[in-house]
Amino acid sequence: MADVLESGGAGAGSVGGAGSVDWQKHCVALEMQLLRFRLQAGKIRELLAEKMQELEQRVTESDQRAESAEKRVHVMEEKLKSANMLQPSESENSLYRRYQELTNQVQEKDAVIKRLEVQLEKQILVRAQEAKIIEEKAAKIKDWVTFKLREVSSNTAGSIVVTIPDSKTHSYNYHLAFSLDHIHLVLSAGSSLPQYPSTGPFTHLIYKNISVPVYTTLKGKATQISSVPLHDDDSGSEDDSGSLASLRTSTLGPDRKGSTPGSPRAVKRGVSMSSISSESDYAIPPDAYSLDSDYSEPEHKVQRTSSYSCESLREPKSGYLLKMGSQVKAWKRRWFILRNGEILYYKSPSDVIRKPQGQMELNSSCRIIRGEGAQTFQLITEKKTFYLTADSPNILEEWIRVLQNILKVQASSPVPMETTAAKPTMRGWLTKVKHGHSKLMWCSLVSKVFYYYRNQDDKLPLGQLRMREAVVEEVDRSCDSDEDYEASGRGFLSSHCTLVVHPREQSPTYLLIGTKQEKDTWLYHLAVAAGSSASFKVGTEYEQLVGNLLDVEGDPDSALWRSESLCFCKDGLRSPLTTLPSEALQTEALKLFKSCQLFINVLVESPSIDYHTSLAQNALQVCLTHSELQNEMYCQLIKQTNRRTPHNYSLTQCWQLLSVCVALFLPQQHFLWYLRQYLQRHADPKSEVGKYAVYCQRSVERTLQNGEREAKPSRMEILSILLRNPYHHSLPFSIPVHFMNNTYQVVGFDGSTTVDEFLSTLTQRVGMRKPHLSGFALFTDDPSGKDLEHCLQPSVKICDVISKWEQALKELHPGKYEGTRIVRLTYKSRLCFRAQAKGEMDRERLLLAYQVNDEVHQGHFPVNKELALEVAALMAQVGSALVRRGIKMPTQTQTRLIISSTPLRDLSECLATKWSVLRGCSASECVRIYLTVARKWPLFGAKLFSAKPIPPSSVEQSQVWLAVNEDGLCVLDYTMHLLVMYSYQSVITFGGCRDDLMVVVSQTKEQGGGKKSVEKLVFAMAKPKVKIPTLIRLLIVACGMSHSSSMAVTRCQSKAFQSCSMGGISGEYAGYGRTG
Repeated sequence: MADVLESGGAGAGSVGGAGSVDWQKHCVALEMQLLRFRLQAGKIRELLAEKMQELEQRVTESDQRAESAEKRVHVMEEKLKSANMLQPSESENSLYRRYQELTNQVQEKDAVIKRLEVQLEKQILVRAQEAKIIEEKAAKIKDWVTFKLREVSSNTAGSIVVTIPDSKTHSYNYHLAFSLDHIHLVLSAGSSLPQYPSTGPFTHLIYKNISVPVYTTLKGKATQISSVPLHDDDSGSEDDSGSLASLRTSTLGPDRKGSTPGSPRAVKRGVSMSSISSESDYAIPPDAYSLDSDYSEPEHKVQRTSSYSCESLREPKSGYLLKMGSQVKAWKRRWFILRNGEILYYKSPSDVIRKPQGQMELNSSCRIIRGEGAQTFQLITEKKTFYLTADSPNILEEWIRVLQNILKVQASSPVPMETTAAKPTMRGWLTKVKHGHSKLMWCSLVSKVFYYYRNQDDKLPLGQLRMREAVVEEVDRSCDSDEDYEASGRGFLSSHCTLVVHPREQSPTYLLIGTKQEKDTWLYHLAVAAGSSASFKVGTEYEQLVGNLLDVEGDPDSALWRSESLCFCKDGLRSPLTTLPSEALQTEALKLFKSCQLFINVLVESPSIDYHTSLAQNALQVCLTHSELQNEMYCQLIKQTNRRTPHNYSLTQCWQLLSVCVALFLPQQHFLWYLRQYLQRHADPKSEVGKYAVYCQRSVERTLQNGEREAKPSRMEILSILLRNPYHHSLPFSIPVHFMNNTYQVVGFDGSTTVDEFLSTLTQRVGMRKPHLSGFALFTDDPSGKDLEHCLQPSVKICDVISKWEQALKELHPGKYEGTRIVRLTYKSRLCFRAQAKGEMDRERLLLAYQVNDEVHQGHFPVNKELALEVAALMAQVGSALVRRGIKMPTQTQTRLIISSTPLRDLSECLATKWSVLRGCSASECVRIYLTVARKWPLFGAKLFSAKPIPPSSVEQSQVWLAVNEDGLCVLDYTMHLLVMYSYQSVITFGGCRDDLMVVVSQTKEQGGGKKSVEKLVFAMAKPKVKIPTLIRLLIVACGMSHSSSMAVTRCQSKAFQSCSMGGISGEYAGYGRTG
């Protein structure tokens, strides 16, 4: 050591003597070298990150290719199995049997045709006799009506009894009661039902303005015919005004036996009295008939059955349509005639000489709405709504075309609301003047098309103006004589403003606007749509500069980017940056600027985090409510971030607010182009501001892809933007998804992620099939804390769900659970189908077993004592096997028993005994046994709803279960015994009827007979605003799946289940119906 010190001292002395080494420069050189090493290390990390992303992408692509290859292999295996199944001898025998069956069917059809031909000849003779009787009665009716009208006009009594004598044995008495003061209407009072409490506000928030739709079954599919519950007067007509008894038992069978005129059989059948050939042709007052030429025969060739001469008028359209009845919502085939601006309908073409079953008056207030299917539509008149179905899509299109021509809807604007699916740039009430005629219209500017409607709620526009290259100017007046216009009481005062729009190759159209603010706003947006805003110099200074930037195509070297009006300034705003249509919105824009300033200039810290959250939510809610302020919001945020110095927390928080905003909505017209250009100029992954700009670019593209949001940002979303640096993650938000076995999986998402995309990520991580293959769905809990769940639709955005849930929680419990309770997402089976069992994965079976176990605990699954112990032992073995495998399970009891009569000690001993038998069984084997036992119940996988039948009803119990499964709609008593099952082929209509659930079904009345009875069932349900929509959606899913499921798959599955050996377990389960 001394030698080293001496040598060091000598070296130092020699160096000091030399005096040539500069230690400072040497240190600087080492620091520079260290800096280079750090830069190289950073580049290496970036390269590694890029390589990892490429590898992940390749792995994903390889998984997809493997999955597609596996599907192809399965398809080929099935084809080989089906090819090997058929033996030559078996195929020959089956073909011969099929030939015999077809021969027998042909012979039966020939016999039916001959029988129908005989019946047709008899009917022709009956009609001929009927025509002669009508011809003789016509003259008598005319004389009688004239005489009685004179008698009525001279009689002042309150009630008149009229008797018509006849040579036959019948006489007809008509009591015409007139009351000049009052009309008393007596309604039969139904039985009172208990009132169920309404659900919490979360239902109203998720299903805003909720209404229960109505569906009908056409060609094996559930087709929506109305988006709101039906009322009894919808599709009403005179042929539907009979007694409820006759409506509930109307005959639908094809084999209608002959009956005497006026017989009870004919009345029970629902046959109109006007179509019975006897004296009962006049069972209604004769003065109700109209024998004018309006009721002549149709134009097509119908065999005339009498010499009754009536000048045939040529109608523009006639044919058969299906019309829904008013009381029992069933389809009835009627012959429709469109003539003289009204629609008349009869039972058959031969009935056009009689009084029609009903009529529909067509006027300017009528509307035509297409149904969900390709063959249904609604005709909405002033009094009623008619639901009609055509035999084919071509016939439907022909009827709609003729009706639209009658309703004078312009053929040049066939684009309904679908063309205006984009957000309107500007809309409001304007007075449109053209060719000297003025009318108040609801106007909407969408992109470069100006639409005008009769009413604000209309879906079909009356017309449109193409604004591209149109001339837009402001003029003093739009009428030659303003005094005449104002004197008519239809116009504004003399202070109104007038704009003229002159499209190319069209006459000018004048728009009268009430206030100067509205005029400036319409003038600006119309000029921008026409492309003349730059030359016309309209809009604010900020809008004109943005227009100039658009003219130079956003040249990055342009001096316009450095204009004072576009850049940050310390002075506050004195006027809005964009043109707004009213003073109230201008004032709101200035308030919006103050809110943004408070958010930006107050440092985000733990005590003030809720303050920033409230500021952002309130400001963005105003923009969602008033879409006119959305452009203003973006202009203010861009101005606050453009060339702002110094770079401190205020600049960062302004970019954070912009990051929250781009996920909710986007600006319109050229402001969207301006936002994209601005983000492109600032995008730089090396700076914090540049990273936020890159994040905003991704959010803009995602919002354009999935559409804008419905609700303000949630507290979770704002906190993630403020505290978690969202630019580090492609999916900046995350939330746990819970499963029925009390485990969970954390899933990431962004501000535009839909439920469908969210579930795609979830299933990929947990190793499950897609939801449409597995039958699983995503549910949320209710913020009220009640035992309610809400199934999320695939198109809903996750952030909207969280925001509405938080808003409902805040309204229910203000300040109580603020920031401590979040929405609970659960992924579980929604409805089970037999076809889903094929290809079922282990994770799906495990979760399904836990879900069935939970239904057993809730009393939605029938088990007896022994079976309860068996399944409890199985679930205990599943839990212990998972723990042995190292999977963390919750400490709470995994199995629940519903038996309370036996002492607990005996139960524990029985359970221990049964559990000991299962020692050594794996979890997957126990789950397989459990599901095999559960699937022995015919209603396995069905969803049960508690309901009360509303009399009159064929269901006599006061409380029942409604079970929706693959086979149909089942009605069970409260001991789980089947009362009646309606297959989906027998369901005619289902949906909301006022606040209750309505199901219209048809059933065969007699074995081997062709008669069918139609019955309308109405059920009252607790929490109708949640339960009824849930049940209806399940009916739609089940109805569609039941018709597309393969019978071969069902048979194979049933055989496989029957061949499973389960020892005493299956025997115990087979007796569930006897022991309850």
